Amino acid sequence: MGILIFRLLIVILATAAGYFFPPFGLEPRLAAAVGLLLAGLVIFLETRIRRTPFKIIWGSMVGTFTGVVLGWGLGVVGASVATGSVTARFLRIIFLLIMPYIGFLVGTRKSEWLDPAYLFRFFKEKSPGRGYKILDTSVIIDGRITDLCDTGFIEGPLVVPQFVLKELQLVADSQDGLKRQRGRRGLDILDHLQKSKIVSVIITEMDFPEVRDVDSKLIELAKRMDGTIVTNDINLSKVARLRGLTVLNANELANALKPVVLPGETMRVFLIKEGKEKDQGVAYLDDGTMVVVDNSRRWIGQTIDITVTSVLQTTVGKMIFGRYNEDH
Repeated sequence: MGILIFRLLIVILATAAGYFFPPFGLEPRLAAAVGLLLAGLVIFLETRIRRTPFKIIWGSMVGTFTGVVLGWGLGVVGASVATGSVTARFLRIIFLLIMPYIGFLVGTRKSEWLDPAYLFRFFKEKSPGRGYKILDTSVIIDGRITDLCDTGFIEGPLVVPQFVLKELQLVADSQDGLKRQRGRRGLDILDHLQKSKIVSVIITEMDFPEVRDVDSKLIELAKRMDGTIVTNDINLSKVARLRGLTVLNANELANALKPVVLPGETMRVFLIKEGKEKDQGVAYLDDGTMVVVDNSRRWIGQTIDITVTSVLQTTVGKMIFGRYNEDH
């Protein structure tokens, strides 16, 4: 309500100013119409600015000012080599029109160039192993990133984009209890990382309004910052690698660190449930690996020795197949 009253006041004052102080020798009524038109234009611009992110406004202002400076400089150079005063004046006007326009467009479209996280990489030499690590929502909620950082397996600045932080906040505010718990866990993980003395966390405002989904935004951000994406998402990992980016997948690291089991080896397992096939039992190792044992259904609820027959590697982990020998 207050903004409407303020806008109405602007219209009345601009119209009155045109009527009582007519510019350019206009008649009072025509001057009042001009004042009303200018007030409407100002209100239109105000409504557009209110819906525009600050970084785009700031980028357009910097771009326009840079364009004015470049236009003036090019105009001076053009005027100095021009053959006549009319040509020199024309060149100055053209440069002062074109360069601010180009600067405005560049500042609006490429406002992320002014982001400190983006500029920082131009002033600091990048050393091996200390590039930007860009975190996505899944790896933050998972929580294992804190252990990797605390043990020194991941170093370098950790970058958390504002759009990932927003998505994490939406999950934390979800009506679903499980999602809300996962979102709050993710916020706690970020708080732990920010307090860490081993790694530094950068919250970047760099965004890509023309890109809708978060995964595509992460890929564009990694390309701009020449960074590495840290994620648990298999699909994001595949797409990012197809785009030529480096990806650290926590699940792949966990699978790589699981003990190697070869066919023919013996191992001791505790059977907890029946398998899908006849006379099968199922056990799980401490790291969560599923073990399917043939000829063992009657031993469910007991610990037995088995012989490994094969190991199947899947995208979500390993599956071990074994056989219970009666003579053991």
